[in-house]
Amino acid sequence: MKVGLYFGTFNPIHIGHLVIANHMVEFSDLDQVWFVVTPQSPFKTKQSMLDNYQRLEMVYRATEDYPKLRPSDIEFNLPQPNYTINTLVYLQEKYTDYEFALIMGEDNLNSFHKWKNYEVILENHELYVYPRISQDTTENDLHQSKKVHLIDAPIMEISSTFIRNSIKQGKLVKPLLPNRVWEYLDEMNFYK
Repeated sequence: MKVGLYFGTFNPIHIGHLVIANHMVEFSDLDQVWFVVTPQSPFKTKQSMLDNYQRLEMVYRATEDYPKLRPSDIEFNLPQPNYTINTLVYLQEKYTDYEFALIMGEDNLNSFHKWKNYEVILENHELYVYPRISQDTTENDLHQSKKVHLIDAPIMEISSTFIRNSIKQGKLVKPLLPNRVWEYLDEMNFYK
């Protein structure tokens, strides 16, 4: 089984996240995509960041109709601050029959060389990269790597920050969120 790991705070998860994850699982050799909910760092207090389990609940609600997309709380119990390399080592030990790959935006690929132990990650895992409209479109050596797959996914320029700010301003952003996520946010009065 080949699993793509899509890391994020998902604060909140929105249709852009779902479109990209679904595209990856349907139009690449990935069998599943796991939404790895990044826990709030104990060293950072962000007022707009929802509790870990509230964000996991939103991911669960967003993915329940998609059998190839799964929520994951794997990082909740790992030591903080956590690095991707540690999560990958942990997953590889726990799921020995699985192959894990990383899903990231092209903007992250451009700064990937700054990640802790990025060479080890690249040696042992493939990267599935979706396009982003960004200022920094300079290609680096990583674009040429056999382990890096540039996936021609739809460009989604929706941000969780935009959604949170819009809700705070009383704007209706329901079309940007999966229905069950919108209902949960509305019912819980999140971001208002």
